[in-house]
Amino acid sequence: MTLEAVKFAAADNLWSAIFPELLLGGLALLLLALEILLPKRLHAVIPDVAAAGVAGTLIGMLVNLQFTTGAMTFNGLLQHSTGGQLMRVFFLLCALLVFLLARVSLARQPMPRVEFYHIVLVVTATMMLLAQSNNFVMLFVALETLTIGLYILVAYFRTSTASLEAGLKYLVMGALSSGLLLFGIVLLYGVAGSPSLPSHTVEPLNYDELGRFLAGNPHNFLASLGIALVLAGIAFKIGAFPFQIWVPDVYQGAPTPVTAFLAVASKAAGFAVLLGLCGPGGPFASYGWLVTPALTAMAAATILFGNLAALTQSNVKRLIGLSGVSHAGFLLLGVVASSASPHAIGAVYFYLFAYLIASFTVFGVMVHVAGADDSDQQLDHYAGLARRNPFLATVLAVGLGSLAGIPPLAGFMGKFLIFVAAFEAGARWLLAVAAVGVVISIYYYFGWIKAAFFDTWVPPTDPAATPTGTPPGRTVKVTLAVLALLSIGLGFYQGPLGQWLTLR
Repeated sequence: MTLEAVKFAAADNLWSAIFPELLLGGLALLLLALEILLPKRLHAVIPDVAAAGVAGTLIGMLVNLQFTTGAMTFNGLLQHSTGGQLMRVFFLLCALLVFLLARVSLARQPMPRVEFYHIVLVVTATMMLLAQSNNFVMLFVALETLTIGLYILVAYFRTSTASLEAGLKYLVMGALSSGLLLFGIVLLYGVAGSPSLPSHTVEPLNYDELGRFLAGNPHNFLASLGIALVLAGIAFKIGAFPFQIWVPDVYQGAPTPVTAFLAVASKAAGFAVLLGLCGPGGPFASYGWLVTPALTAMAAATILFGNLAALTQSNVKRLIGLSGVSHAGFLLLGVVASSASPHAIGAVYFYLFAYLIASFTVFGVMVHVAGADDSDQQLDHYAGLARRNPFLATVLAVGLGSLAGIPPLAGFMGKFLIFVAAFEAGARWLLAVAAVGVVISIYYYFGWIKAAFFDTWVPPTDPAATPTGTPPGRTVKVTLAVLALLSIGLGFYQGPLGQWLTLR
């Protein structure tokens, strides 16, 4: 490469475009520096610095939120779009709420704390870049950085056998999914760069160039195999059937704040990638004959498996994990509809925000009901919660009701918008499967609510085996109340959020 070519490439590196990610990276380094420089008695302020930095970045993003479509930077590695900007806000919100849960969870464990916040910041910045990726090199590097960070977070409670086991299982399954993804990328790279085929390109890893090649070769066998392997690798990340086998064990063993991070942020990152690849204008759009049936079958199986498997769970972390599998199925329904419905992508984003609000409401209650053994969170532990702590029981009911899709909560509107998009796309039988899934989910969600509010017989247990829990502090109470009110408010009135998410 000549000096002029290097200068030309460098001129496209618009660093201001990734200023929020750079801030998070600098903040992560600052936390480590503060741990070294500050005396031990002042280390308690470091989590406050992390939360303040993320909150400031989030406010800056919201103030300067600009919806642009198609603007490329870093020589096509990143694309600024409406979805990418929304997901950056989404991941910052997730990080802020994970920090709040971590204050409670880490206080019960003799674990380093600064490193936890450091890793969450790095992973959050990586997710933000992943949502804007427009090149398979960027996608793979960001996805692997994200996954390695999650390996560490899942096994963070190294004195817990369950956490270490969860980390090992996630490592093995994550390595398998990364292998499938990389093999698919290699096949696409090889076939799209072949001079013997029409529309071949010198930049086959760029989404736009690859999309042009696939449009000119709509039934190539190697390209089809590559697409199938890429979709399989992403299906692992979102916990879709048949690649969901790791979900209940990993969710149970991971620390509760990490489980929340996996259930919400990691899943959302996978769907941001999936929409970028399979949505309108994505490189896989011309292979609808392959992608649409594959995602349709995956969505139906994911909805049914997640809901049916959750019926028999007594551990609430496993229950919330398997219910998250079913939510992945509903989101896949929106991805399937995106090829024919103009509102499908907006419906997916609205669903993700409603899911964030409801999930963190529930996890906020879970982290306070749990004891020292983070993996042992049983439905029986919620017996009499309404008497012991009416506030936690109330916000739990709102969060679970939203996840179940009960009107007039935000989760109901999320499902409604997805169903409307699927109806517009003509996916009638998939809608029937989704409706069955909603009915099944009501049973286990309301079983959890019943345990908290109604006196039911439970097997006698050793009082020492029942966790005493942690009373919520003022900040947590205010946050959970705001999340519960948002679930109610967004169910009645979507306002500017509904316009941004469903009309663009």
